[in-house]
Amino acid sequence: MKIGDRVSISPQVTDRTDWIDGVIIEIEKNPFAGIVITAKSDDGEVFFEKEDLFKLLGEEACTH
Repeated sequence: MKIGDRVSISPQVTDRTDWIDGVIIEIEKNPFAGIVITAKSDDGEVFFEKEDLFKLLGEEACTH
C-alpha cells in the first residue's frame, strides 16, 4: 500500500454497517502498533488504524 491508493475501510474502523471506500493519505511506521494507515473516505471523513483493517480496492474484501 502507498499514499494515493484506493482502499476499502473496515466497519471496525468506521463504526458503519459496511466497508466504505477511500484514499490513503498517510502511512506511519508506528513502533508500538506497526504500520498505521490514514485514509480519507469518499464522503470526506478521515480514519486511521492498523493496516490489516484496510484492503486495496481490487482485492477480495468481505462486504457483509
